Amino acid sequence: MTTAKALPFAPLVDPVDELTRDDLVRYARHLTLDQIGPEGQRRLRGARVLITGAGGLGSPALLYLAAAGVGTIGIIDDDVVDVSNLQRQVVHGMEDVGRAKVESAADAVARINPTVTVEQLRTRLTADNAVDIIGGYDLVLDGADNFATRYVVSDACTLTDTPCVWGSILRFDGRVSVFWNGPEHDGISYRDLHPDAPAPGEVPSCAAGGVIGALPGTVGSLMVTEAVKLITGTGTPLFGRLLIHDGMAMTFRELKIIPDPDAPLVTAVDDGVSDACAVPSYPTVSPAELQSRLDVGAVLVDVREPWEREIVSIPGALPVPLAELQAHGADALPKDARGRDVVFHCKAGSRSEQALDAVGPWFAAREENAAHLDGGVLAWVQDLHPELPTY
Repeated sequence: MTTAKALPFAPLVDPVDELTRDDLVRYARHLTLDQIGPEGQRRLRGARVLITGAGGLGSPALLYLAAAGVGTIGIIDDDVVDVSNLQRQVVHGMEDVGRAKVESAADAVARINPTVTVEQLRTRLTADNAVDIIGGYDLVLDGADNFATRYVVSDACTLTDTPCVWGSILRFDGRVSVFWNGPEHDGISYRDLHPDAPAPGEVPSCAAGGVIGALPGTVGSLMVTEAVKLITGTGTPLFGRLLIHDGMAMTFRELKIIPDPDAPLVTAVDDGVSDACAVPSYPTVSPAELQSRLDVGAVLVDVREPWEREIVSIPGALPVPLAELQAHGADALPKDARGRDVVFHCKAGSRSEQALDAVGPWFAAREENAAHLDGGVLAWVQDLHPELPTY
């Protein structure tokens, strides 16, 4: 791996008021660094930073931004804390289950540094609100867990000339880069890394693919290091570079991101996935419709892993893991499913679509029909059995 050449760039934020005696004590380890010092700390105090998502990446990022003394932190997230979040989302605890994530995260920031102002935005970042929201901040840390939000952040940052520190995690792998679309920063955005969204189900979410709990800490900490460098104007940010971390091998490597000279100009915010979502989808069955389908002879097939079924299962579902269907097609289906309509289900709907990909040719040549449960077992619990656990 080659070492990037340091490039001069202006600090992102102007310094604000002089530091108090308490500040001098709190930030002493920053003040001893020539690259930050008192002036850099005053820039951090004047900074307004938005974090998209108070989840896996947002959690360590929030903690370290607060500890660093960033003056204002905006947190945008419309979700609530679930027990399954606690394996990696370290700003939340058991007492926060059921609370809005923005509220729980704000409390965590206050415990670390009560001088930080937290702006809670309990909403989803969309094409309609992204420019107005992002335009009010100096910098965005994008910890979103879906492609649609990443494209929204990218376009809004381009339109508002706002730099974005981006991170991504899945299983044992993490990625980090810095995007700033202005010509003085190589004119690179997230769309140069991923011009097109993958097809639905092609890239699993963390919920479906899993993530080692400590990985967000590694990647989130790297994101904050980049943020501090941008705010204070020091070091060599990851402009035009993609840092790839392999947690299994414990290695880091770097790739160069090349801007596309023929890419269309960004003139509006687009979630980037509309075309992918417009392709014909498989038939779905709602949780409310499921029982009536079973009553007339359909078979329910659960394509999740055994440990998932131990948490919560739909009565009567036949277990056939997705990997078996992908390896053997319809031959993996039990005899009880032969000659009958089949409804596949998984946790939230992604793997059941992949199951339909695997068995589709077999069903296309027969009179039986295949569909999948819309929203998976999570939707079934939410709509019909809220007393049961989720994960």
